[in-house]
Amino acid sequence: MNKSSGEVNSDEKSTDEEKPVVVKNATGLQRLKLEKLMKNPDKPVVIPDRQKEKKQPHVPDFVRNVMGSSAGAGSGEFHVYRHLRRKEYARQKYIQEKGEKALLDEEYQQKLEENKRIAEEKTAKKRAKRLKLKDKLKKKKLKDKKLENKEKVQSDQENSKQSDENVESSESSDEKNS
Repeated sequence: MNKSSGEVNSDEKSTDEEKPVVVKNATGLQRLKLEKLMKNPDKPVVIPDRQKEKKQPHVPDFVRNVMGSSAGAGSGEFHVYRHLRRKEYARQKYIQEKGEKALLDEEYQQKLEENKRIAEEKTAKKRAKRLKLKDKLKKKKLKDKKLENKEKVQSDQENSKQSDENVESSESSDEKNS
């Protein structure tokens, strides 16, 4: 079978074409996304911003048209009253949630500071212990060196005494011999 330069083998077609990828788990999905990004590295990647706090509808702090329970109110006034009541409940709920969130944030910050303080105390205690042990070892080494020096001096003195005695004895023996 002669192949011309224009003909492509069916086996070569299958290797050139990408096989559909079946994503089985989150890792496979992540790999697929990364491969798609890496196909064109010059293309800018859009990273979405973090979601901001939910915007609460503006609830007025002061309601100007306060309705009383006066007789003769029209049938449409009930709906206005109900709307204002909902707004007031939403405002109170928002204030309460904001206060709870502030309280939780404050407690969290206090807990972080407490943990930091405890960690610093532990570190300081261990550092003091380490330094104390280090000083103790230094003192022991110095003491050992002093003892060695004393022993060396004593042994030198004993050697010098013995050598003096030997010299004296040799001198005395020389005198006797002469």
